[in-house]
Amino acid sequence: MGRLVFVVLPRYLLGGLMLIGVALVFANVVGRYVFSAPLFWAEEVLVYLVIWGVFVGMASIAYNGDHLTMDLFHRRLSPGLARGVNAAIALGLVAVSVFVAWQSWQVVTLFWNIGQVSIAAGIPKALPHAAIAVGFGLTALAVLLRWRSYLSGKF
Repeated sequence: MGRLVFVVLPRYLLGGLMLIGVALVFANVVGRYVFSAPLFWAEEVLVYLVIWGVFVGMASIAYNGDHLTMDLFHRRLSPGLARGVNAAIALGLVAVSVFVAWQSWQVVTLFWNIGQVSIAAGIPKALPHAAIAVGFGLTALAVLLRWRSYLSGKF
């Protein structure tokens, strides 16, 4: 179940976002240079697609344990001490992820309640900002699901 949610579905979602982005850029180029009528909202939508892609991808990276690590000293630790350090890192990652997700959700609800929309595309500001809450919430869940892997350092 975890692999489906954190590996398979994100790949399809990220691929779909990439295809939408390429199609949007292509349509904008054709509109700009063939019809002299660019899509004025295209760049704003592309930024929002990239934001969602980054934060969905972040949870997948955390689930796989593929994030950057500073392991110069970690590799020299005894297995017991390494497990303790891994536990501290995992707990820190979960704590920070939950905190950021909660704070981001506060911003999302604020944007939703005031009804603010983006300038060019008219997209509710809550939607791109929700990517942060969703991404960090999924990251916390991914780390908790892979708890044993984080403790052992074997992904």
